[in-house]
Amino acid sequence: MTLRPLRSALLAGGLALMLGMSACGLDSPKPSGTSAGAEDTGTLTIYTARDKALATEVIADFEKANPKYAGKVQLLTLGAQEALERVKAEKSNPQGDIWWGGTQQQMQQAAAEQVLSPAPKDVIDAVPAGQRDADGVWVGEMKLAEVIFYNKDMLTADQAPKDWDDLISPAMKDKIAIRDVLASGTMRSISAAMIDRQFDAAGSPDAGYEWLKKLDANTKVYAANPTDLYLRITRQEAAVTAWNLQDVMLQIKNQKAPFTPVVPASGAPMLIDGVAKIKDGPSPAGADAFLSFLMSKDEQTKLSETYFQIPTISLPKEPAWLADLDLKEMKVNWERVNKSEPEWSAYWAANIKGQGNK
Repeated sequence: MTLRPLRSALLAGGLALMLGMSACGLDSPKPSGTSAGAEDTGTLTIYTARDKALATEVIADFEKANPKYAGKVQLLTLGAQEALERVKAEKSNPQGDIWWGGTQQQMQQAAAEQVLSPAPKDVIDAVPAGQRDADGVWVGEMKLAEVIFYNKDMLTADQAPKDWDDLISPAMKDKIAIRDVLASGTMRSISAAMIDRQFDAAGSPDAGYEWLKKLDANTKVYAANPTDLYLRITRQEAAVTAWNLQDVMLQIKNQKAPFTPVVPASGAPMLIDGVAKIKDGPSPAGADAFLSFLMSKDEQTKLSETYFQIPTISLPKEPAWLADLDLKEMKVNWERVNKSEPEWSAYWAANIKGQGNK
């Protein structure tokens, strides 16, 4: 074969290869930092730590309001900490578009890792400045009240804890189940709040660590995930735990769980639960559409009335169930918690979990 025929053959072969790749959807990689097309109608992938029934209903509402995404939304349910680790691990090749459900501390960690993108301006403007990132790379969707709850078939109201310190009393020995702290954004925040409330008086986290050691000594079992926690309380393996009010109310309503929530006398830590657009996700236009829909007054009103959400955005009226609770907020230095929570949680895992009875 002479040089000219060889060049022609290579060109023809290269063209055929390019056509073949295009036909198979194997397009050339996009330049680093370049988002997918703003008009994409591709699959929208959402990583969520939210209640499955709630998330499924919201997606159905979203697809109805945005028919171009009908049948194209994929939900992957993860713990909030698992979602954070996944978004960080996929930084060089993002597979998700939305991270829905994570604490303020977790969202801020993701912002520091530069794995999030700003929400649409109308969404940012609707959320008070203290309940979102300054640049809007995450926004608080709702406020979560952290409370105590107990199995009413095991304890009377008189026997049940009334405040946080009741959890470490001798009467609660082997009556407590706790969701494993490291894998749970909710428990990380509750644990950190218990340390923070004693930090100023002690000048260190030591008093909080001692409190957590006493809680560990009263803990009968650590639950692997929220479902495991609900089952252990329902099956009377333990009588008492601490968790977020919304999930407790949903378990009572939907599963007829024998739970009774207790708003601690000294107050409930109020967490900000956020939602964020993942940087350079496959469907940025879909992510924007979802955020605008989720944070709309109509959808937030529905979620507050049906799913016991405490919204961050201003609504025309407060849901009736919330007015009946007389919810008192615990004072927490969230700036200190945001900075110190990873260190405190690591200390709990290394020095407190399972050590209380030794």
